[in-house]
Amino acid sequence: MSTTKETTLHITGMTCAACATRIEKGLNKMEGVEEANVNLALERSMIKYDSEKLNPHDIEKKIEDLGYGVAKEKAEFAITGMTCSACATRIEKGLNKMEGVSQANVNLALESATIEYNPSQISAFDLVKRVETLGYGAIAKENDKEASDYRQEAIRKQQRKFIIAAILSLPLLWTMVGHFSFTSFLYIPEFLMNPWVQLVLATPVQFYVGWQFYNGAFKALKNGSANMDVLVVLGTSAAYFYSVYQAILSTNSAHHPQLYFETSAVLITLILLGKLFEAKAKGHSSEAIKKLMGLQAKTATVVRNGEELEVPLDEVIIGDVIYVKPGEKVPVDGEVLEGSSAIDESMLTGESIPVDKVPGDSVFGSTINKNGFIKMKAVKVGRETALAQIIKVVEDAQGSKAPIQRLADKISGIFVPIVVGIAVLTFIIWFAFVSPGEFTPALEAMIAVLVIACPCALGLATPTSIMAGSGRAAEAGILFKGGEHLENAHHIDTVVVDKTGTVTNGKPVLTDAFAANGYDEVELLALVGSAEKQSEHPLAEAIVDGIKERNISLHSPTTFEAIAGYGVRAVVNGKRVVVGTRKLMASDSIDISHVISDMEQLEADGKTAMLVGIDGNYAGMIAVADTVKETSKRAIRRLLDMGIDVIMMTGDNERTAQAIGEQVGIQHVIAEVLPEGKSAEVKKLQEAGKKVAMVGDGVNDAPALATADVGMAIGTGTDVAMEAADITLIRGDLNSIADAIVMSRKTMKNIKQNLFWAFAYNTLGIPIAAVGLLAPWVAGAAMAFSSVSVVLNALRLQRVKL
Repeated sequence: MSTTKETTLHITGMTCAACATRIEKGLNKMEGVEEANVNLALERSMIKYDSEKLNPHDIEKKIEDLGYGVAKEKAEFAITGMTCSACATRIEKGLNKMEGVSQANVNLALESATIEYNPSQISAFDLVKRVETLGYGAIAKENDKEASDYRQEAIRKQQRKFIIAAILSLPLLWTMVGHFSFTSFLYIPEFLMNPWVQLVLATPVQFYVGWQFYNGAFKALKNGSANMDVLVVLGTSAAYFYSVYQAILSTNSAHHPQLYFETSAVLITLILLGKLFEAKAKGHSSEAIKKLMGLQAKTATVVRNGEELEVPLDEVIIGDVIYVKPGEKVPVDGEVLEGSSAIDESMLTGESIPVDKVPGDSVFGSTINKNGFIKMKAVKVGRETALAQIIKVVEDAQGSKAPIQRLADKISGIFVPIVVGIAVLTFIIWFAFVSPGEFTPALEAMIAVLVIACPCALGLATPTSIMAGSGRAAEAGILFKGGEHLENAHHIDTVVVDKTGTVTNGKPVLTDAFAANGYDEVELLALVGSAEKQSEHPLAEAIVDGIKERNISLHSPTTFEAIAGYGVRAVVNGKRVVVGTRKLMASDSIDISHVISDMEQLEADGKTAMLVGIDGNYAGMIAVADTVKETSKRAIRRLLDMGIDVIMMTGDNERTAQAIGEQVGIQHVIAEVLPEGKSAEVKKLQEAGKKVAMVGDGVNDAPALATADVGMAIGTGTDVAMEAADITLIRGDLNSIADAIVMSRKTMKNIKQNLFWAFAYNTLGIPIAAVGLLAPWVAGAAMAFSSVSVVLNALRLQRVKL
């Protein structure tokens, strides 16, 4: 039995790529951790670990030891049934043993429990169920205020600090601007030039507003590494403390102080402003998840003990009987017990036409009941529903790393120490050679180098694009299982598609009927449908369904015989009806020689033709075919226009396969291939140097899906389809293949743009700052702008038209 488990933690306190890299390295060094990925843009870490060697508490402690925090939710419950302190202790111990619970406190006197937990591992409903299994009751205490979002709270806190910093920095900025020759006309109050007034204004900005940078820098240095906070602290502290020194020198002397209070204060203010813009922009990049979550129903009407109750969605359990009224959302995945209705499943399949549901049919959570009342049984709830699985796939993709990010991570890990070295060297060169003995210009150049070299843009370049790209794809019904698949898809030059259920609808339908020997079409179909009515063969079902759609009445046969591999014999209204193959006609001595060429033509068109004999004479012919999806031809044309080779691979016979290929414009067809042979065909293409995407239904094609460079499953978000493939195309439209590749290409282009500008920014910015062409406050503004511009560029992916 596997002991590998996976947990997702929301991390607080990260400021740049160096932070993410340090946490990742720290976690990966832990015994028992198999893999850890830290995503700066999402502020989230996904960790695979051996549960026998490690538990989530150990992982959280490691993150805290590294100087960061783990965001948790706090819930309060009223506890019923406690009689003594032993009860409280028992509940407390039981809750604290749960995976995902950080701390649980139970108060006997107040009959309440306060629980701190990780919402990505456990839900409030799980906590209630745990208390109930211990023999007590738990009721969530109503909170007038909605559960706080730690990100929103952090943004509000930063906004308050920014306002304080801006108010205090504005007078200092005024004094600085007034020093330029072209602004000499500006009036500057004399008291603002007083060093001690400037000290009073700058100190709260430096140590109250800027304390977060000192705290982050201390924790980073304590753990033997450096991050953006170190650069900010070094730069602003140098300006601040040098100004304090100058202010002291000016006391009781004629010394004219060189003050840089405005530099340190304005830098901190600008960096804070950049962080605010960045945080808000990053919030937009997870819009796809919010939209998907918004599709979920909030409550469900369940029947328990004969009573109709409206309960929160997370309190629905498997087996619950649920009432769904017209216009309501289906709350969970389940099966219709009573009633019939049309269900709008467009959020899952993309199909705008509602699907008729009758008892025995499956329904999916978050789809909309259009017109009828239905009674259903809950089959999948919580994280097991189709929508919850889709949300998890999108979250995993957004949290995973693309291979291209490894380069940025390596650079970020060594970037800050190199920058500090360059800054020190800049100071020495200026002080010793450029302006010998002059401290001021040397200090300015050093501060500018420290501030402009922030590695934030580098760390955000890849994850923000992955988040935006995979989120936009999810809105179009394309689920990438990870960032690596989003990256790999842009290399694809060959697409192999399965025929049945991929290019075609996967369900045979009645396409042709030819009556002969005095029978008309309606009479012929009435006799054929009545004869096939009792057959269980899929083709017989297609024939009967097609005849019923034509509103032709059927009768029950007097006798019925199914001949395996040949067809059926039946007596209908006194007539002996035979429907089937050439051999069946021959065994009944029915002459069909004059229609063989017509039959072969139908077969050449990809149809299955069946002959009809009545009372020993040839009476006509019918044909059944698995019809091509309406969108398949256009989708194949799109792929070909994109320079991608398209190959159709099927287990069907050569003639049928070629006919379907011709209909949709596929020139290369591989027919009569067994499921195990499909993966061998994919390998042949790979050995020929092709980058292959295999597209199938995720079940029969599983070996080929696994072998291909990228496996794409056509499905409706089912377990099997998601497990088998790297990409799930929820909508059964082949255009999703082209859309997936387009989204991959655009995302990779976006990532390369971000990385180029992040590298170029630092490559050009550091030398410009080092030679003294950038004032420190300008460097601070440029640094803040670089991070924001990278995030805004990534957000363009959310507007890609598919």
